[in-house]
Amino acid sequence: MNSHLHHLTSSFSVRRLFSWLSAVLLLAVGAFFVTSARASDMQEGNVQRLVTIHDNGSEVSIVTRALTIKDAIKQAEIEISVDDIVEPAVSEKLVAKSYQVNIFRARPVAVVDGLFNTRVMTAEQSPKKIAAKAGMTLYDEDLTKFERIDDPLGAGIGLRLTIDRAEVINLSQYGKVYESRTQATTVEELLVEKGIVLGAQDGVDPTLKTAITSGMKIRIWRDGKQMITQEESITKSIDEIKDSDQPLGYRVVRTVGVDGKKNVTYEIEIRGGIEISRKQIASVTTLEPVKEVVAVGSKVLGAYTTPSQNETITWDFLIAQGFTREQTAGIMGNLMQEHGFNTTGDGLAQWTGGRKANLMALPDPYNINTQLQFLMSELNGPYAKVRDAIKASTTVEQAVIIFQNQFERCSVCVESKRIQYAYNILASH
Repeated sequence: MNSHLHHLTSSFSVRRLFSWLSAVLLLAVGAFFVTSARASDMQEGNVQRLVTIHDNGSEVSIVTRALTIKDAIKQAEIEISVDDIVEPAVSEKLVAKSYQVNIFRARPVAVVDGLFNTRVMTAEQSPKKIAAKAGMTLYDEDLTKFERIDDPLGAGIGLRLTIDRAEVINLSQYGKVYESRTQATTVEELLVEKGIVLGAQDGVDPTLKTAITSGMKIRIWRDGKQMITQEESITKSIDEIKDSDQPLGYRVVRTVGVDGKKNVTYEIEIRGGIEISRKQIASVTTLEPVKEVVAVGSKVLGAYTTPSQNETITWDFLIAQGFTREQTAGIMGNLMQEHGFNTTGDGLAQWTGGRKANLMALPDPYNINTQLQFLMSELNGPYAKVRDAIKASTTVEQAVIIFQNQFERCSVCVESKRIQYAYNILASH
């Protein structure tokens, strides 16, 4: 009887164990399918998220299964333009439970920088970024002012950003010379602005009460012997290779050269603000120069070429001088308006007076290459500021206006034609 009871008890225990294992297995299987379903939902974008969109003072909230900010904005039926700024970015994927999205709408901004005036559509808020959008560089010392304006082109209320440029000066401070910018009106105010405190042995020239003017040189020194270290350039060497298949004036850089740099340490002695001795102590090259290889044309053309030929020669010539495509087109838009690329009469740029006399004094003055070389001799000489301004420009319009106003100095310019010619030339090259 005891044996029979033991058998029954054992059978009952086995059944209970089997039932318990079955329950555990069912729970595990259920949990697996629930987890898989949740993972599947997340992978397929089935998780709902709350997205609140702030747009020009209005607020829209949606519950969405969108995968990105862009998709959520589209679902909310809100249109955005390429000039608008969205934070977070439209490409950001939605992974959190909720989001706050801000849309900054582009608006017209008139940027006034002295005599230069341009207009941009931008959502940027900072003056530096707005200036950059207009192709300008804003420095820390420049002052800016915002004003609301009625947009004359019908794009609604806009802004005017006026830039008050700081004066550019050359500052020599204890032997180190560098370009600086300032809003100070006197040398004394400049020292305060730059945090320069003069010691007992220090001197400054000109005097503290001298008014600041653009380009002025200000020197601060310390009497006695002292060590100074300054960076100096190592001029790159240039190899010119003559190309008999190209006309005179053709110049193309085959291998771009780079000036090197070196740090030079001097022991100098100054008395009464005058340097009386300078001795080089050490020189360390920090950047080796790279030789530049240039192909130059040596083919002699006839005294006269057609305007069509002159246009192509002028394009190649100006590009070879380091101007960008936009800058080259801006210059050539002016030349087209001036004389249609004819070298007869007053020449490409319609030179008059003493400038024409200088051209006519050259051998073969009506040759296109002669006139292009003369053009560059003016841009590298008395009109170097025009060259630098053009090379700092970033648009066709800027280059046209600079060359028109500062080089041609025409009385009746017809600026719109010059700009249109420039764009036509840009497209054809």
